[in-house]
Amino acid sequence: MLKQIHGECGIQPACVAVRDAKFPEPFQQHGLEFSSPARGVWNIVHIGMLLPQAHLVFVCPEGCLRGVVQTADEMNASGRLSTIDVRENNVLEGNIEKLMVDGVSDIIGKLPQKPPAVLIYSSCVHHFIGCDLTVVYKELRKKFPDIAFGDCYMNPIMRKTGLTPEQLMRRQLYKLLQPREFDTKSVNIIGNCNRTDESSELVCLIHESGYGLKDIVLCKTYGEYLKMAESPLNITTLPIAHAAGVALQRRLSQEHVYLPLSYSYKGIEDNLHRLSDILHVPERNYSKNIAHAEFSLHKAKKIIGDCPVAIDYTATPRPLSLARLLCEHDFAVARIYADELSGEEKGDFLWLKEHRPEIEVCAATDPRMRVAPNRTDGKVLAIGQKAAYFTGTDNFVNMVEGGGMYGFDGISRLAGLMADAFLHEKDTRKLIQIKGLGCGCCL
Repeated sequence: MLKQIHGECGIQPACVAVRDAKFPEPFQQHGLEFSSPARGVWNIVHIGMLLPQAHLVFVCPEGCLRGVVQTADEMNASGRLSTIDVRENNVLEGNIEKLMVDGVSDIIGKLPQKPPAVLIYSSCVHHFIGCDLTVVYKELRKKFPDIAFGDCYMNPIMRKTGLTPEQLMRRQLYKLLQPREFDTKSVNIIGNCNRTDESSELVCLIHESGYGLKDIVLCKTYGEYLKMAESPLNITTLPIAHAAGVALQRRLSQEHVYLPLSYSYKGIEDNLHRLSDILHVPERNYSKNIAHAEFSLHKAKKIIGDCPVAIDYTATPRPLSLARLLCEHDFAVARIYADELSGEEKGDFLWLKEHRPEIEVCAATDPRMRVAPNRTDGKVLAIGQKAAYFTGTDNFVNMVEGGGMYGFDGISRLAGLMADAFLHEKDTRKLIQIKGLGCGCCL
């Protein structure tokens, strides 16, 4: 029997109180998933577009190409993306390798200017039929020796095992870097889609210690990108970027240090002191920075008061750490939207379990979240687009992956954004549909 599922259908949202939540998987979910219309996170097209002057080629069945073409169009970057349609006859006749070589060659020949690099995205079908990608890239490099070809993957079957497509894309983004003589006064930040704030203690420490900073988000040309190989040190701050740092350390002998985004004062200080040791500079006193963060949080609390706060995992990879910080400063954190909990946040989870056990952890991809009447009555302050969508609020901080904010300065900035979001409503419906927040989309 068919059942009407829109409207008030009596289905309860997939939520559990922290006191009852299991770590690190509060929900047993293997199967059908719901994808909310909150689209601000970056996808593999957005990430590939970070490589300056590169041309992207997606080799997929026609149905899979629709989304990537739309993404490029939304970015006003259609001229940097081409597609090769894989059809049934290509699979049956076994000529998919020839299709790729001939198709990419034809695309390059028709471009108004030959690109220095081409990123080729193979898809699930290539792996299902055992396509010999090694032969494809060998032939292309032979035909176009002056072009660097990067192997990339649009392969959703990898979402549950190994590196996710997003993690893999951030790793492959730096695969075209080749060994160079090191510039001992140069440092890279890698794997981020947002520029790390110049005012952050991390960037200030690097610059004030006499080091130059390179980041793919700062590169304007392919030549500038290649100079990232001159840095003997790579810094990653996001868990999703860790694999990229490990790969570069193995391939180019660049030292990799993981300084994870954190909202713990001790965690931030430990990261900065660790970087000081690596840069061979004296450790700094951050008491004034902490005092400013405290002032900003107290100022925001006076404005926001006891308004319920909801946080989601797309706004920050450390939602439990952020929730703990806000709870320690008497904010009324009510919900955390996350399907899984990071192992890095076990200490924060245990703290919340003891001190704020009533906070709800809610799934974001459970199908019940599509139809459950989970929108909160009254005013809610959301941090992140999914939290805004699920709570139905127009008072939200529009950020993804930490928004480039880091350290005590990042906490101060976030507190200001929270206060501003509480005072000024946004057009949630319009904003959350824009893909790749901050990447230049122009809907």
